[in-house]
Amino acid sequence: MISELQVGVITQTHGIKGEVKVFPTTDDASRFKELRNVIMDTGRERLSMEIENVKFFKQYVIVKFKGYDSINDVEKYKTAKLYVTREHAVRLKKDEYFVADLIGMRVVTEEGEPFGTLKDVMVTGANDVYVVEREGMPEVLLPAIRECIRNVDMEQGVITVHIMEGLV
Repeated sequence: MISELQVGVITQTHGIKGEVKVFPTTDDASRFKELRNVIMDTGRERLSMEIENVKFFKQYVIVKFKGYDSINDVEKYKTAKLYVTREHAVRLKKDEYFVADLIGMRVVTEEGEPFGTLKDVMVTGANDVYVVEREGMPEVLLPAIRECIRNVDMEQGVITVHIMEGLV
């Protein structure tokens, strides 16, 4: 299980007072209001950053880090990824999972037959869609609905699915 979860990516600076524009990679960008600390991965180093202020602009989150007060202080952090530790992650409801935890899980049919490996989760308007990679076969897109996803066993790393007619 991954110990850190990505919550955003810095896209560019915002103004001249050390703010950055962050593209949120979390389901709910408003969670940034509650965040006090993030881990910034620049690709060369990992820095613990204290958040001083947050505001929202269109689909972006504008973040001001404590001690970074000019555009020159933050310009080098464009494209840096922002993470939170699992203990600072949002609390999940029943039958909710972090995508990072699902990727790579084995997918089996209700009959116990191997079906593939979960490669990705696409977020759509209605429901998520699980992208299942199958060896030597085309990928299969499975809607993340109760009729199709029967069980997610995080401990065993197995997702049990019902293959609805017409999906394969």
